[in-house]
Parts: sequence; C-alpha cells; structure tokens
Amino acid sequence: MAGCYASDASFDDEAFSLRGQDQVAGMWHMLRDATKARGMDTWKLACSGIEADARAGKSHWEADYCFSATGRMVHNVIDGVFAFNEQGLIVRHLDSFYFWSWSRQALGAPGALLGWTPFLRRKVRAQAAANLAAYMAQRKR
Repeated sequence: MAGCYASDASFDDEAFSLRGQDQVAGMWHMLRDATKARGMDTWKLACSGIEADARAGKSHWEADYCFSATGRMVHNVIDGVFAFNEQGLIVRHLDSFYFWSWSRQALGAPGALLGWTPFLRRKVRAQAAANLAAYMAQRKR
C-alpha cells in the first residue's frame, strides 16, 4: 500500500489523520510490523465493492486482526474512498468505520462504555499519533 500514495497524499480514518507519503507509508509499515509480531494467523482481509476510474475509487473491506495494544481480536468493517492524481497515485484516502463497534472489540469494557464519546476518540487518535511518531523515529535510526 505504501507505494500507492503520492508525495502529498492525505489519509484519514477514526484513528489517524496523516499528511504526506512518509506518514501514510509509515502507518502501513507500522501496521504490517504489528501484524507480523502477533502472527499472520491472526490477520485476515476480505475486499469487495472495488470500483475506480482515473480520478476516484471506492472499496469495502473487512479486516480481522489482533489489536496490538490489548491483544483483543477485532472484526472491522471499513468503507474507503480514494482520489487519484494524473499518475494514478492516491492523493486522498478516507476510511470510515463504526468507531463504537471497533472500540468495544479493541478496548473491551472501556470501549463499550466510552466508545461513543469524543473523549475516547481523541485519546485513541493521540495514542495512534504517538505510536506512529515513535515507530518512525525508531525506523530512522
């Protein structure tokens, strides 16, 4: 995925708001490494509804994985929309999923109780940003 993004790409979902190919690629590398660390047997991805033309695209996917922070299994249902540049690279990627459903699975009781609140969304975003910054700093060494 990392190679599919333009240098000025943006990526947004419930956990990340990223700008530039370095950040977006860093996120994909971090997720790949977390999956490898947990074991590929805990990861599954099913895609459907893929449509695209020269300017835009959309997709639907369902991801099953072990959330690295808690060790809990997650089934996440995601719809993505994409915008492409003239070279066919992604310049905008927006993924949407039901945060409360994700948080119940990934975080357990705290997610079930607080997953609907802006507080938990901000906390998850802040932790995701901190994790990505630490990961990218470690990779540069």
